[in-house]
Amino acid sequence: MRGQRSDTERQIADLLQTARRSLGLSVAFFSRLDGTTQHLEVVESSMPLLFHDGLTQPQDTSFCQAVLDGDLPAVMPDVTDFPAAMRLRPARVPRIRSYVTAPVRLSDGTVYGSFCAFGLRSDPQLSTRDQALMEVLADAASVIVEPDLREQQRRTAIEQRITPVMADGGPVVVLQPIVDLATGARRGAEALSRFPAGWGLAPDVVFAQAHSVGAGDRLELQALTRAAALLDDVPGYVSMNVSPATLLTSPCRELLASLPLPRVLLELSEHDQVEDYAALVDALAPLRDAGMRLAIDDVGAGFSSLRHIVVTDPDVIKIDRSIVSGLDTDPVLARLVESLVDFAHGGGVRVVAEGVETAAEHAMLRVLGVDDGQGWHFGRPAPVGVLAAPRRDVHSLAG
Repeated sequence: MRGQRSDTERQIADLLQTARRSLGLSVAFFSRLDGTTQHLEVVESSMPLLFHDGLTQPQDTSFCQAVLDGDLPAVMPDVTDFPAAMRLRPARVPRIRSYVTAPVRLSDGTVYGSFCAFGLRSDPQLSTRDQALMEVLADAASVIVEPDLREQQRRTAIEQRITPVMADGGPVVVLQPIVDLATGARRGAEALSRFPAGWGLAPDVVFAQAHSVGAGDRLELQALTRAAALLDDVPGYVSMNVSPATLLTSPCRELLASLPLPRVLLELSEHDQVEDYAALVDALAPLRDAGMRLAIDDVGAGFSSLRHIVVTDPDVIKIDRSIVSGLDTDPVLARLVESLVDFAHGGGVRVVAEGVETAAEHAMLRVLGVDDGQGWHFGRPAPVGVLAAPRRDVHSLAG
């Protein structure tokens, strides 16, 4: 017999109690059919020692499957009147003699299982009206169970995607150059995670999904490990991304502490909620004391960036591409970038523009005083072995 019921199971049990008491039968149950086995997930019984949650039986020997197949009716006041029923196991053990059922269908029409009640004696009062009651209760059960089912399916799909990647050591990591807008010299490169293209998912979505199933910290740590392995192969600094939650874990802090920190720029995304800024600042302090620089990523894309900046006092802010794209023709975006530059430079903070794709954007960013740039205009993300050198004409293109 299973232990304490979940909230969903308790709601199903209330429906089963309604069915059993209304029909005056011995047992009511909610079952799941997986193709081979009938699982009695919730049982309301006057004989709990015999009939209880967690019982199973072969699906092809159940009354429920026979009803779904059209071999038996949904209402049987006296099971002995139906030879097809008497050939099945429930007619013999535990000698079911009256029975009514309704399928539990999900919103897409698929059959999840069944909502059933039975007695150990025949019941000539069972009728199509009772079947109608069971159908109403079965529909209510489907509404209750489907959210949990869909959530489990979502989690399973995520785990099936990311498990092979994690078994292989984590995502592929590529580098994108970050250049000085005034000189065109490369100052560093950002390490970017890449997942199978067939997924059709952006990296931030994959990491968010991994966190939702409890695998996010490990996946981020794998990405950091692969990024750290590139430090010996590229000049300048390597910018690495981490969520505030993962940074607070001991394995993450231990990995970062083992690196040549003066060559590390750690990026915290402004999208991520910070529940304890004091703990975050405490975790960063020894790393920054050892030379690591801190960047706030995606500034301007949401509402928490100013809070991040004020509390963490970063060395770098990275302006989100949504503000950079088209700023050469949009005076509102240009004024916003100019304000961010004035704010940052007033505190001695360096400014990096992300998503720079055109010479015109590059030129305007220089006029506005942005320090560094990153984007396709300077180089696309690539493996370390083929990371493009800074473009020689990048300065001249800016005017």
